[in-house]
Amino acid sequence: MSLENIKKSLLDSAELKRKIAETLSEKILEVSEVLSGALKRGNKVILCGNGGSAADSQHLAAELVVRLSAVRNRQALPAIALTTDSSILTACANDFGFEYVFSRQLEALGNKGDILIVFSTSGNSPNVIRAVEAAVKKGMISIGFLGGDGGRLLKMTDYNLTAPSLDTQRIQEAHIAMGHIIIESAEKRLLE
Repeated sequence: MSLENIKKSLLDSAELKRKIAETLSEKILEVSEVLSGALKRGNKVILCGNGGSAADSQHLAAELVVRLSAVRNRQALPAIALTTDSSILTACANDFGFEYVFSRQLEALGNKGDILIVFSTSGNSPNVIRAVEAAVKKGMISIGFLGGDGGRLLKMTDYNLTAPSLDTQRIQEAHIAMGHIIIESAEKRLLE
């Protein structure tokens, strides 16, 4: 990779975030209000996604349970990433099929009023779609971090933040940036 390619990648990432700042800032604020409201009511946050989006789920769950910044100490917030228990994931994939690895866990762990945050750069991941369907049955609130045109999940989620790009790595970078901002905003609300 050349120096010019590196600069282009960084500028492409910055440009996507600029577009999001112009088009999604109000939605980001709305999602942070929904998240903080659920946490104030004693509900939990459950997150899922595949591949890099699985890592994003775990990353943001850690920010909620531990803390986002050393500047602000606060109580631990209840969050679970459905991507971390290899025994559950492999048993479910073996016994029912991979498309059920998240929905089966939601049947056990989800409650009315909880938040389900899903990550899908295409918006069409079958196991994430089934997770949202399971969340609806449980009376949960669904938030989609999506990419491209949002895929099937665009219309299925209660709230969605769709990064306007087809480049998976740029979408994932935008998802983490939006997730950090949402958690920062929710933390401030919870400490008011």
